Amino acid sequence: MEGALAFWHSMVEWTLGNSQGGFRHIDRMVQSKAFDGILQLIDKERSGEAVDRSLLRSLLGMLSDLQVYKESFEDRFLEETNCLYAAEGQRLLQEREIPEYLHHVNRRLEEETDRVITYLDHGTHKPLIACVEKQLLGEHLPAILQKGLKNMLDENRVSDVTLMVQLFSRLKGGHQSILLQHWGEYIKNFGSSIVVNPEKDKDMVQELLDFKDKVDHIIHVCFQKNEKFVNTMKESFENFINRRANKPAELIAKYVDSKLRSGNKEATDEELERFLDKIMIIFRFIHGKDVFEAFYKKDLSKRLLVGKSASVDSEKSMLSKLKHECGAAFTSKLEGMFKDMELSKDVMIQFKQYMQNYNDPGCIDLTVNILTMGYWPTYTPMDVHLPSEMIKLQEIFKTFYLGKHSGRRLQWQSTLGHALQVSLFQTLVLLMFNEGDEFSLEDIKMATAIEGSELRRTLQSLACGKARVLNKMPKSKDVEDGDKFIFNADFKHKLYRIKINQIQMKETVEEQVNTTERVFQDRQYQIDAAIVRIMKMRKTLTHNLLISELYNQLKFPVKPGDLKKRIESLIDRDYMERDKENSTQYHYLA
Repeated sequence: MEGALAFWHSMVEWTLGNSQGGFRHIDRMVQSKAFDGILQLIDKERSGEAVDRSLLRSLLGMLSDLQVYKESFEDRFLEETNCLYAAEGQRLLQEREIPEYLHHVNRRLEEETDRVITYLDHGTHKPLIACVEKQLLGEHLPAILQKGLKNMLDENRVSDVTLMVQLFSRLKGGHQSILLQHWGEYIKNFGSSIVVNPEKDKDMVQELLDFKDKVDHIIHVCFQKNEKFVNTMKESFENFINRRANKPAELIAKYVDSKLRSGNKEATDEELERFLDKIMIIFRFIHGKDVFEAFYKKDLSKRLLVGKSASVDSEKSMLSKLKHECGAAFTSKLEGMFKDMELSKDVMIQFKQYMQNYNDPGCIDLTVNILTMGYWPTYTPMDVHLPSEMIKLQEIFKTFYLGKHSGRRLQWQSTLGHALQVSLFQTLVLLMFNEGDEFSLEDIKMATAIEGSELRRTLQSLACGKARVLNKMPKSKDVEDGDKFIFNADFKHKLYRIKINQIQMKETVEEQVNTTERVFQDRQYQIDAAIVRIMKMRKTLTHNLLISELYNQLKFPVKPGDLKKRIESLIDRDYMERDKENSTQYHYLA
C-alpha cells in the first residue's frame, strides 16, 4: 500500500508540474484509491501499527495544496472516524472497567491531537476531537456514571474520578447536571447506609465524620471546589441524616461527650478543637437540634458535677460554637450550668470561712454545688439514710446558705454526691463497716435505702474493682441476691490517697425514652407558644396560612397532624376559635 501511495505521490508531483488543471484532471478512480490508501494507513496507525508518517504528511499536504483536502478528503475521513469510534465505544464499554475505559478515551484524544500536529490539516482538529468526544463520551455518559462512579468513589480512586471530571468537562450541554445528580445520589445512598442501620449506631458518628472528610477531599481534588458540587453535597447530607429522626442527634451528643470526658484519646486542646469543628459541620445538617441539646445537657451535667471534663477550654469552645450556630436561646441553659459551677466555688469559699466559727466542725470536708433547677436536667430525688455527721453538716450549710438567700429552697441530690475519694453511696456502704465486719446485700440495702441497681454497682466498685476495700462471698464479678460482703482487713495500697471509681451506669432504654419524651413535651410548648404568638399578631388566619407561618417559625421538624392537635388543644383552652361559617378559618381570643 505504501509503495502504491509513493507511486501516486510521484504522479501527483508530475501533474502539479505539467498540468494547469492539477489534481482535478486525475482520474476520479485513482483519486478514490489514493484516499482509500491514506485512510487505511491512518486506520493501521490507530490499531497500533507503525506507518510512514512523513509520507502521510506529504500526501495530505499536497491535498491541501490542490484544494481537495477540505472539499473531498476531510468529510470522508471524519465519517470513517465517527464509525470507528462509535463501534469502539460500544465494544470497550462492555469489555472494560470504567477507569480503564476512561484512560483509553484520554489516550485516544491525545493520539488524535498528535495526528493533527504531525500530518493532518490543523483545521481538522476541532471536528476530529468533537467526533471522538461524542462517540466515546457523550453517547455513553449515563452508562459511564451508572457503571463506574459508585465503584470509583467507594474505592477512593481519586485520580480516576478526576480524569472522568476532566473528560466530561470537554462536553457541551447538560453533562454537569447528570454528574451532579449521580454525585448527590451516591452521597445519599452511602450516608443512608450509615444512618438507618441500628447495628451501626456504635460507630455512626465516626463513620459520618470519615465520610465527610472523604467527600470534602473529592470536592477539593476532583471537582476543584465547584460551588454546585459543594451545595449538592450539603443538600444530600441534610437529606440522608434526617431520614432517621432524632437518633443521629442523640448519638452526636453522646459522641461529643466521649471526647470531652477526661481519659479520652485526644491528647491536646488543639486536637479537641479540630474535632469540635468537624462535629459542628455534621451538627448543621440535623433538623432535631433540640434532641441534641437535651442529651448534650444531660452529659454535660455529669462532666461538670463529677469533675470528668477533659478540658474546660474545650467545653467553653463547644458552647461558643453552639451559640454561634443556633443563637443565645439555644445555649442559655448550658451557659447557666457553667455559671452555677463558678458561683458554687465562691459559695464554698464563703462557707469555709463561715465554718471557722464552729468549735467542732467535724472531720468531713463538705463541698456543695448549688444548681439552678431550670438549667439542669431533672434528677429523681432519693431519700437515703445519711450518717449523723453528714446530716449535721447539711443543716449547717442550709442555715448558712438560706441566711444569705432568703426565699430560696434547697433540695439535696444524693445521687450526685461525692465524699473523700469515693462517691456518697460508696461512703454510706463503707461507714456500715464501722459497726461490723460482715453484711449481706439485703442488710446494706435496708441500712442505706440505696436503690437496688445503684447499690449493686456501688458494691461492685468496692469489692470487684482494682481497689478491693471489701471482699465478696461468693467471689464473682456480679452482685447477686444473698451475696455477703466482708471488710478487707488486708487491703493495702501504695498511694496515700486512693480514688475508687464508681461503676458507670450505661444509659438505659428508659432514660433514653424519658429524654426523648422531654424533648417531645418541650416541642409541644414551643408549638403552642408559636401559634398564640402568630394569632395574637394576625387576629384572623386560615388554617393553611397558619400552618405555613408555623413551618417558617419552628426550628425543628414537625408533622401536620401534630400541628392540628396543638390547634385543637388551644381551641379547647379558649386561646382561639373557629369561624362559625368557615371551619378552615381561626380567630384569636384576647
